[in-house]
Amino acid sequence: MDSLGSLNAFVQAAEARSFTVAGRQLGVSSSAIGKAVARMEERLGVRLFHRSTRSITLTAEGALFLERCRRIFSEIEAAELELSRTQDAPRGTLRVGLPLAGILMMPTLVAFMRAYPEITLDLDFSDRVVDVIEEGFDAVVRFADAGDSRLKSRALGTYRRRLVAAPAYLAAKGVPLTPDDLKAHACLHHKFPTSGKFERWPLRAEHAGIESELPRTAVASTLEPIIFMAEQGMGIAYLPDFAIGRQLREGVLVTVLDDCTARSGPLRILWPSSRYLAPKLRVFVDFLAANLVPAVEGESDRATELSIR
Repeated sequence: MDSLGSLNAFVQAAEARSFTVAGRQLGVSSSAIGKAVARMEERLGVRLFHRSTRSITLTAEGALFLERCRRIFSEIEAAELELSRTQDAPRGTLRVGLPLAGILMMPTLVAFMRAYPEITLDLDFSDRVVDVIEEGFDAVVRFADAGDSRLKSRALGTYRRRLVAAPAYLAAKGVPLTPDDLKAHACLHHKFPTSGKFERWPLRAEHAGIESELPRTAVASTLEPIIFMAEQGMGIAYLPDFAIGRQLREGVLVTVLDDCTARSGPLRILWPSSRYLAPKLRVFVDFLAANLVPAVEGESDRATELSIR
């Protein structure tokens, strides 16, 4: 078992390219990881890592050893999964990657936690595209099609981005009837924190030229402040429908220029391809497929009824 612990320390360090990150993942110090790897190198008589003050990289021998270690742990995982299938309740920790906007999916995730109290969710929110396998995620939710042959995926549905505003704002400032009218309105923009780029508004190609002319009344790197400002009547915002389902259903926000917008996309959950699917992951995938997008679609239909054109 001590050898398995050392192998796990090596694998975590190799995949993270960092003793510090590996230590954090395993709940030990970076020096403990370094010592475990050093003892393994001494026992094997080979150097597994090239070390510098800033990073570690695998040697050729280390890369070969990593592949064999992954097979070992895959077999151990398969054995554990076969045993876990005999248990009634799925259990364990699920590490899930979500986009920053995923914080707005929390009602569905909380419902999952209530339905499966023995499963612990370890949620990582980021606007960057993570490497599911290399970074050790059990699953990720993405607003895009799968593009990695190492991953399996399941479509959760389609979401749509919409231009929305509070009824009080539209009553005071007027309802935009054409995309060109937006140039006279307060516009609330989202900026991606990692790239610093502004999210494009969903105008059809024939209207795309006016995007650079839209006022930047306010800018935020997450959606929650934009939603709040829109609710308070501070301007028009561009938001995904799953993020504002309640507001649209209750009439706190209404859509505008629906006939001039055409941005939609797939919502998918992806996970590493494996011979066995852990019960905890299986129920998570099934739960999202049954509860996340159907709620969005139902609320979007209601939003259409409330839409101001």
